[in-house]
Amino acid sequence: MTALRTVTVDGSPVHVLESGTGPAVLMLHGSGPGTTGSGAWAATAQALGASWHLVAPDQAGFGRTPVPVGAKGGLRLWTEQAAGLMDALGIEHYAVVGHSMGGAVALALAAARPQQVTHVVAVSTMGAPGAPLSAELDAVWAAPAGPIGARDMLSRLVFDQALVTDSAVDARAAAMRAGAAAFAPLFPPPRARWVDELTLSARTLAAVRAPVLLVHGAEDRVTPLATAAQPLLAHLADVRLHVFGRCGHVPAIEHPHEFRHLLSCFLRQDRGH
Repeated sequence: MTALRTVTVDGSPVHVLESGTGPAVLMLHGSGPGTTGSGAWAATAQALGASWHLVAPDQAGFGRTPVPVGAKGGLRLWTEQAAGLMDALGIEHYAVVGHSMGGAVALALAAARPQQVTHVVAVSTMGAPGAPLSAELDAVWAAPAGPIGARDMLSRLVFDQALVTDSAVDARAAAMRAGAAAFAPLFPPPRARWVDELTLSARTLAAVRAPVLLVHGAEDRVTPLATAAQPLLAHLADVRLHVFGRCGHVPAIEHPHEFRHLLSCFLRQDRGH
């Protein structure tokens, strides 16, 4: 069963895609304009089937989830909202899968909620100490709403340009237009400060007790392997890194079958093994 619904978290609405029953997995999208929980994870959720209870929210400022009144977007808000969402759903233990910005949120959440978070999968993740703003991420955050901006952004995200289809461009352009007003204040220039804001301290990373799987594309230009994933190996207590060759920033789309197999195998492992 797949359902779209709105959950109130700390007095503010959060739009959520939910599917399946079983062990809970919170799935957090990235930060590109037009990104939503369902847009990022619906295909993965469908392929994983009904044996997991998958929860994929639109994070504050994306899709149908507004930034709470008086708040600003940012790592603290997204982390607290993710924790509050799972509390509101009555889910005590859960794995967290995060893409790009969502990977940084996933790691921050695992550090903040060590008794709740059982596993972390950080895909093309942000958050590594010292990671610079890449020219590609700067361009993604700056992409104008509409077909031209959508095509340019998607071309930067994937290694195989055949994936940048007219239908994909049209769908992303529509999502970018729908979310343009909410997205505009999230990452204004100069943008290096927003990478810094999403950076996790060595102390925070040391507080992550759950096993962590890092998944990355060897050709990722948005969050390059050498500056985004590899530095995290020195900071996380229980970590492994899987690298896809011929892959850019979105392994779930570029290598969907192998990604899902990797994900399900890791999530089935007992904590700490």
